This record gives sequence, structure tokens and C-alpha cells, in this order.
Amino acid sequence: MCEEQTVSLVDVLEEDEELEEEASAVLAGSDSDHCSYPQGYVKRQALYACNTCTPPGGEAAGVCLACSYKCHEGHDLFELYTKRNFRCDCGNGKFSGLQCKLHPEKDEVNSLNKYSHNFFGVYCTCHRPYPDPDDQVEDEMIQCVVCEDWLHGRHLGCVVPDCVETLEMICESCMNKHLFLWTYAPHLGVPSPAAQTKEDKGEQSEPSGSKKEEQEDDAVEPSCKRSREEAEPSCRLKQLQEAGPKRDQSGAVFWPSGWRSKLCSCSTCQEQLSDSGLNFLLDESDTVLAYENRGKSNELRQPGRDPLMSALDNLNRVQQLEIIHGYNDMKTELKDFLQTFAAEGKVVTPDDIRQFFEQQSRKRRRPDSGPFFCS
Repeated sequence: MCEEQTVSLVDVLEEDEELEEEASAVLAGSDSDHCSYPQGYVKRQALYACNTCTPPGGEAAGVCLACSYKCHEGHDLFELYTKRNFRCDCGNGKFSGLQCKLHPEKDEVNSLNKYSHNFFGVYCTCHRPYPDPDDQVEDEMIQCVVCEDWLHGRHLGCVVPDCVETLEMICESCMNKHLFLWTYAPHLGVPSPAAQTKEDKGEQSEPSGSKKEEQEDDAVEPSCKRSREEAEPSCRLKQLQEAGPKRDQSGAVFWPSGWRSKLCSCSTCQEQLSDSGLNFLLDESDTVLAYENRGKSNELRQPGRDPLMSALDNLNRVQQLEIIHGYNDMKTELKDFLQTFAAEGKVVTPDDIRQFFEQQSRKRRRPDSGPFFCS
């Protein structure tokens, strides 16, 4: 006889709270009621592309969270997760016949916005949709921090390390587009399995602070060069270029938390990053993790014990079971309710959720039900 698995209401609530935090991480950092256009090019926000209004073959466009609710309800939307430095396009010159309901006065185009094939619902170097009905391989999608495209782990050209959620990734295409990043890779990036094997065998490359480097520093240099170096800190990128070691310039590169703070920030490197459109790499608050943490912080409850958790302590076993069964019934009905929106490609609005719970409330108001007291 199989033992029935026992799950407490506390376990269920904690699981739902974890899912709620994950949703808050993405959405709570964005305003669901007001169009973000007046804020200009928002540092990072949740974005959507409307396949109904701007289908493939037309111009790419993105809309903010609030406009996805208010202006594109019932439309076929692509969820883009988050993008940096983007201004809401809803109702501008890229949308024929659609006026933004929240902020109709917009410029014809947002010239500083950057678009990719993601805005037409395809991702990765394979240019496939996600989820892909024709792809039976279970694989995670990882976002490049430079181009912000999403790539399948199997298409990165490298082994995906453990704890990838805490890492940042730069795809091979972006690494080759900005070759100086390869100089940082062997020093700041997560070691590739081959490099890790070498270290385990004791085959270590000459450290960056080697005697050879010290001798080069002691060499006599022209006075004009010395005066220029005295005026500003030495360039770490140049030191790494001279010191080595090298790394195979193939495949994506993963970077650990805090790697951005170790990039050279001398005036020459800042200018190079700016010219390459990569000055955001010097900003730790630009990371998706930082954005998610801000979203979670916005949703944190007031200090103190959750009142629902406290109420459970005052219920007997029978009453707790009744609540668990009622909760599970409601959870199943909510799942079925949301699946209808997913099947039709509709966005779930706060009004839809409110209507669902009003229906639930009416269903549970039975004439013969007496008052329910805590024991």
C-alpha cells in the first residue's frame, strides 16, 4: 500500500510565495498602470512585442508592461523579459491605426531603441520561437548581457557551468565583435573545462604579476609617456594583454558575480567602451540580477509574521484540512482559467483576476453554510 504524500498548507503557501517572488522579480520593477514613455529610455524594464500590430515583415516595436495590459489586450504578444535603455513604442509611427490609450502623444520613432529578431518571436542562432513546438530537446535559454538575445545552452559553443543563474553570459558573436573582451576572459571569466583541467594537473600559466612584467615596468620609457601615465592610473587591460595567458577565442564566455567591477575604467578604456556601446558594463546596477532584486524588494511585505500563517496556528487539524482542500480546488480552477488565456494568446489583466475571485466568492456562498470559527 502506497503512503499518501502529505503536504501541509504552509508548504503550499511557501511554494506559491516563491512563484510570486519570481514573477515580482520581473514585473515589480515595471509600472503596470502607467505607460513608461514619459520616463524616456528606461534603464531596464519588462517589454513585449505585439505580433498582431507589428507582425514579421514590418518594423520591429516594443511596448511596456502597462501598454501590454491596456492597449494590447487580446493581442498575440511576445514576452521579451527585460531590455535595457528602451522607450515604449506603443502607438507611435510603427503602429498603423493604433493609438496608445495611456500616453498617446509620442514621437514617430524612438531612434535610440535597439531591436533584434526577438521582437518577432524568434531567438538564438537557430532563429526558432520559444517555446518551440517542434523542439523535443529539454534545454534552457540563457540571455547574452550584450546583445540581450536568448540562446539555447546547446548552441553556445561551450559547456554551461553549474549555478548559471548567478552568472552572466556573453555570446561568441558579441565576444568576436568586441575582441578586447577576450583579453579579460582568462582572468575574469569562468574557466572553461579544459582550462580547469590544466589547473588541476598543476599546469599554471605565468601569473599576471610576473617578473617579466615587473622588468618591463622598470624599463626606461620616454618622459612624455611617463608624464601621461603619472596623470592617470595605469591601464589594466593593457597589462593583461602583455601578461597573458591566452584563451581559445571560441564559444560563449560566462562571467561570475562582480566581474564588471574588475574591468579597467581608465579614460582610454571608458572611451573604448562608450564607442562600442558597452559603457553599461561598468554599471553593476545594469545587471538583470540587480533589476530582479529591486523588483523583489518592492514586493516585500511589512516586517512581522504573515497574518495567514498566524491564523493557521489557531485552527485544528480538521479545519486545516478543509482549507487545504478548498485551496487546492481554487488552485485547479485558477489554472484552468489561466490556460484559456494562454491558448488564445491573451494577456491576463488585474480585472480578469478580480473577476475570477468574485466568481469564486459567489460559488462558495451557500445558504446552508453556517459561520466558521477558529477554535
